[in-house]
Amino acid sequence: MKPTFLNQTRPLITAIINRDAEPREISYEIKNAIYDGADALGVQLCKLKPENRTEEQLRNIFAAAGQKPIYITNYRMAKNAEISYEECMEGLITGLKCGATLADIMGDTFDKSEMELTKNQSAIDKQMKVIDEIHNMGKEALMSSHILKFTPAEQVLEVALEHQRRGADISKIVTFANSEEEEMENLRITTLLKKELDIPFLYLSAGPYSKIHRMIGPMLGCVTYLAVQQHGPGSMHTQPTVKAAKAVRDNFDYLPDICI
Repeated sequence: MKPTFLNQTRPLITAIINRDAEPREISYEIKNAIYDGADALGVQLCKLKPENRTEEQLRNIFAAAGQKPIYITNYRMAKNAEISYEECMEGLITGLKCGATLADIMGDTFDKSEMELTKNQSAIDKQMKVIDEIHNMGKEALMSSHILKFTPAEQVLEVALEHQRRGADISKIVTFANSEEEEMENLRITTLLKKELDIPFLYLSAGPYSKIHRMIGPMLGCVTYLAVQQHGPGSMHTQPTVKAAKAVRDNFDYLPDICI
């Protein structure tokens, strides 16, 4: 049976493809990421041209991952800027049918909101209906809120608990770090989420001081690294490469010392 993003004994390394490219080129990038040590793959469908998102094309792309689990996003941005939330969700469902494992539903889907977390009950009900549909397919749902500003611990936990309440299997939150002090606080918040949540989580920093959090966060409780196969046009330069993430994860001695 194909592995999933849940019930893992150590953080996965997920190689993200977040650029517009032809299906064959994406397949090569996926294979190269696996050779570098990726445990899972991520594809941002919203970055692909519509003609490269047919069921045939997606099945071919996902086949390159073999038995590795696949995380997909289909945000209302990039090539999706002019389509509806409903169409974005339909694209996620299609991706799951074609072999993806985990679908990303933004916390303000159906109602664009501050902190990417709607409080509109009608929108929330629609989100939960999509999550139910995903679960009925035997697939997994992640709920994301890209806050993109430094956020106090209490607010981060509140967002994560709301993701959990809505039925998400994984909570994803991205805040910001403008200084070393804020980044150290984000590391502390990571340990808080591990203590307080009943579901796995992916808590990330953006900003100039984000790299430490992205490298150490998974060792403190985040379910996965988000990495790139290599840096270049279209890649997110704050994300580590797969090789760098693997070197840290496999060699980072962080457990409490045992005196003998």
